[in-house]
Amino acid sequence: MARAYKTEWDLKKHFYTSVSDPRIEADMQKGDRAAEAFAAKYRKDKTWLKEPKALAKALSAYEQLELEGSPAPMLYASYRKELDANDKQAEALMNTLDERYTKRGNLLMFFALELGKVPAAVQKRFLKAPELAEYHYMLTKLFENAKHDLSESEEKILSLMGDVSHGRWVQAVENIVNTAEVPFGGKRIPVPEASEMLRTLPKAKRHALHKALMQTLRSVSPMAESEMNAIIARKKITDELRGFAEPFDATILGYENERASVLAMVEAVTERFDIAQRFYKTKAKLMGEKKLTYADRAAPIGTLKKKIPFAEAAKMVREAFAALHPRYAEIFDRLLENSQTDVYPKKGKSGGAFCSGVVGMPTMVFLNHVDDAHSLMTLAHEMGHAIHFERSKQQRPLYQDFTTSVAETASTFFEQVAFDALTATLSEKERLIALHDHVQDDVATISRQIAFFNFERDLHTAVRAKGLVPKEEIAKLMNTHMASYLGSAVALVEDDGYFFVYVSHIRRFFYVYSYAYGKLISRALYERVKQDPSYIEKVDAFLSAGGSASPEDIFAACGLDVRSPAFFKEGLAGIERDLAALERAAKGKK
Repeated sequence: MARAYKTEWDLKKHFYTSVSDPRIEADMQKGDRAAEAFAAKYRKDKTWLKEPKALAKALSAYEQLELEGSPAPMLYASYRKELDANDKQAEALMNTLDERYTKRGNLLMFFALELGKVPAAVQKRFLKAPELAEYHYMLTKLFENAKHDLSESEEKILSLMGDVSHGRWVQAVENIVNTAEVPFGGKRIPVPEASEMLRTLPKAKRHALHKALMQTLRSVSPMAESEMNAIIARKKITDELRGFAEPFDATILGYENERASVLAMVEAVTERFDIAQRFYKTKAKLMGEKKLTYADRAAPIGTLKKKIPFAEAAKMVREAFAALHPRYAEIFDRLLENSQTDVYPKKGKSGGAFCSGVVGMPTMVFLNHVDDAHSLMTLAHEMGHAIHFERSKQQRPLYQDFTTSVAETASTFFEQVAFDALTATLSEKERLIALHDHVQDDVATISRQIAFFNFERDLHTAVRAKGLVPKEEIAKLMNTHMASYLGSAVALVEDDGYFFVYVSHIRRFFYVYSYAYGKLISRALYERVKQDPSYIEKVDAFLSAGGSASPEDIFAACGLDVRSPAFFKEGLAGIERDLAALERAAKGKK
């Protein structure tokens, strides 16, 4: 019997009945009162800056604010906005709540700032104190970040101005893009839906839709030009104030990675763009084309015998997860049975997919399933995030959250599990298609994302040097970096560069490196599980670690030395082996 999965979020069940629900204000006031009480107590009594026992008590109270300062109102508003870009009530609520959360954060800002400024000798004493052993990692990161802290008044100003000088710029462009429509086939199709449709269409229609989509994005580019220049200029100012030498430094520190490790990975991937270039040459041969276009980069080389409806995709992914351990199937079922997964695309709904997990809140999964293998893999990817969030709830609230680079390792690990399950059901001809799709996904997750990283680095450098980079130059720069990994097999045209308008990740500065980082590590983890199924317990230890240690130390506990450049080169060699298998299969096809 099919399971009673529910395919729409029930925000009324998990959050509130409407934007006017009185519980929203009640929860906000509860959080405000808790913050005010904490600030009143610890601004007055400063013994926590001197004595380990007093600091342990203060940190325990500070940790409790994670639960009392409920994020539910903002989550509710943002989820509504994801479901309908035209939901002005939700957007208005987000704006008013943002101001209140910012003020609350500013009220508590003194705590971390003052703690970060204690003398080096006191820092060492705190880090050695047995009373503070459970807070050791948190304190280590706090003292490291404190080197870039400003005064409390300066931090408050930046915090208050952050949304209006970054968030609302980005939101404005997203609103325009998500509500814009692309003329195609006598209809007008929302941009997110058009983007999803591209890879499902035959050549002539794919090229026509891509051209119309790029023209639509180009029509939005004047706004995106102002947006990108404004938010990058703002970042330049804050980086200079905080003493960050490079535009990516704040992100790497914030993701708790080691700078040398990340840059070694970026260099290793960039040096091996030849792997991606070889892939696209092979793809062109498989498609019977001398040259591919940008529209073809994610196009299928063939189709599976049938579509994969969501019920079938869910069954396959669930069984693959259960084979690893029953606990993963239980989490999968719970999120689908409890209206915590929104499955299908609809007008006004944002494109793409994500999983949202916040301390003390339900884990929510957002999809745009269109009944194909790609959507099946996306389901596995986002449910991998969900499993990570759920397993991390074993940690204390302070450590339940984890860094982005670790998060992407979990999601891509479960994605690979689903890929093997899918492949096992296919014919030899379909396995060629699946192998192509698998290598293509690795290229998109690793090579493409590092090309985006390099694009961001050059764009930030240009804005810092010139003061303004016109949309035409941004588009040209985007094409340059896309060509760097696509190679000579893919012919780009001027309008392709305007894809920068649609890429939300480059608004989350340098976030993209986490995809490549996570993918390369997840491949190593999965290879070990295939060799020894009992290794899943080490993987589960990583999934359950939350943010209790650095990414490098979490993976070291799994036996992986991600501090070594050789580790990433080894991962790239694994992709090259898969590519070689695809090249052999392509020759056999002929």
